Amino acid sequence: MNNKDPIEFPKRIYTEDEVKQAKTLIDNGYRHRVKIKGSTDFKKKAKQAIDHIRTAGYYDFFRTYIEKIEEIDGLTQLRQSEAGIWANKYAAGNPVDAASILVQKANQMKEYLEGTLYYGGQAEKRAGQKRIEFLEKLKNRSREKEIAAECERLIKLWKESSLVY
Repeated sequence: MNNKDPIEFPKRIYTEDEVKQAKTLIDNGYRHRVKIKGSTDFKKKAKQAIDHIRTAGYYDFFRTYIEKIEEIDGLTQLRQSEAGIWANKYAAGNPVDAASILVQKANQMKEYLEGTLYYGGQAEKRAGQKRIEFLEKLKNRSREKEIAAECERLIKLWKESSLVY
């Protein structure tokens, strides 16, 4: 299925029927055209994060679940009902870390659509594991030593923080 098919992705994903429709479309191959909204600097850094997602081989996964990334002046969060991520300028400040946040949020959106509990202690543990998995892939696939070093630094931080769970 491509994005030109007559069945449109729901504008919001809130009711049981909307969740079912979104899940059916995704299961049949629907992929979003990811939109980025925000300041010029935010867009630049978000695009760099998307490039890292591509390098790691996660772009298809990401665009399966996320339609837009929007800059906000508040806390970075997944907006399940919009298949979107609201992110502040600080979340995008480090494109490697931003890429891992975006993949984490895409995984939470996947869990939301599958009916898995996507918040709370165990969900946070899975989210952290997904982030580490992504950073490992990016570290191994990137040709830039600085990117690999940043991945290694972030992996260490996430492994240390995962001891809390």
